[in-house]
Amino acid sequence: MSRVTELIFRRRGGRGWHWTDVFTWFWLIGGFVMMFGPAIWLVNSSFKSPAALAEFPPTILPYVTAAATVEGHERPLQLYEVTLPDGSTQVLAEVRRVGTVAQMVDPATPGEIVRVNIRDRKPVREVAFAVANYVQPFLSFDFFRYLRNSVFVTVMATIITLLTNSMAAFALSKYNFRGRSFVMLIIIATLMVPLSVILVPLYSAITAMGLSNSLWGVILPTVATPTGVFMLRQYMLTIPDELIDAARMDKASEWQIYWRIILPLTAPALAVLAIFSVVWRWNDFLWPLIVLTRRELFTLQIALNTYAGETNIQWHFLLAMTVVTMIPVVLVFVFLQRFITTGIAGAGLK
Repeated sequence: MSRVTELIFRRRGGRGWHWTDVFTWFWLIGGFVMMFGPAIWLVNSSFKSPAALAEFPPTILPYVTAAATVEGHERPLQLYEVTLPDGSTQVLAEVRRVGTVAQMVDPATPGEIVRVNIRDRKPVREVAFAVANYVQPFLSFDFFRYLRNSVFVTVMATIITLLTNSMAAFALSKYNFRGRSFVMLIIIATLMVPLSVILVPLYSAITAMGLSNSLWGVILPTVATPTGVFMLRQYMLTIPDELIDAARMDKASEWQIYWRIILPLTAPALAVLAIFSVVWRWNDFLWPLIVLTRRELFTLQIALNTYAGETNIQWHFLLAMTVVTMIPVVLVFVFLQRFITTGIAGAGLK
């Protein structure tokens, strides 16, 4: 731990501060805030009540107005710090409010009503986490059904994507045939075609195949990705052809060469593509929204749209469930992130 601390607080100027030290700290802190600030804000906001989310200016922590049980009143009354005419302050509980005048009582002696202008008071705030934002959707929202659908779509699409893209990359990198460069050029050119351009023909194709209103209709049209083919091909070009020639001399079949030699050596690039695929499929909204109309087949991203009505958006539930849907992607990234640098760097060696 001491070595880590020494590395973090090491300065170029020795005991003093060099201008590069100040710039480095400013750059690192600014980058940390820009990268993790929105995520931290999202998590904190997911624990806020609807009233706290509507406050302006917004607060980082989830604050609520403190309340106290007062004799003679069934419900707890909200507490306010009131500035009295003599300049002193006192904590009073609000009984009711009429216009700009609030009728308040002292919780210790609730018999006397004190009329206070709302400008002369401020709420007594305390940090309170609205855990119900996470609990209630699990009770009233069929979360686990939608989670199962999302997991099935993501896992199956990722597996098929890795297989099809790696096979295409193997053929384009290790086989010499007429038109290979032209095929690769077409694959790269499809990177410039957005999904919105091919939505209608793609939907017509899956409808003709009987895959409309099916999770397979969400999975199959998206498994062949030009990004994955290009990245895996570039990585496979770094694998020596002598390994394949030696395997063929040992009478290994093309499938054995692909399965036992190419795939293990391409593991870093496959891990990177797996991360990309999980993020793409898990966060996909437009294509499942078009394909699926039966509620029991909805993925999480579509199901969360039910909290956004025409006149009212339940932000507290929407934010809480958004945090929950982020957890699987974060876990995948944590377990596979060590392959990212290796895979991307290796894809550009040749």
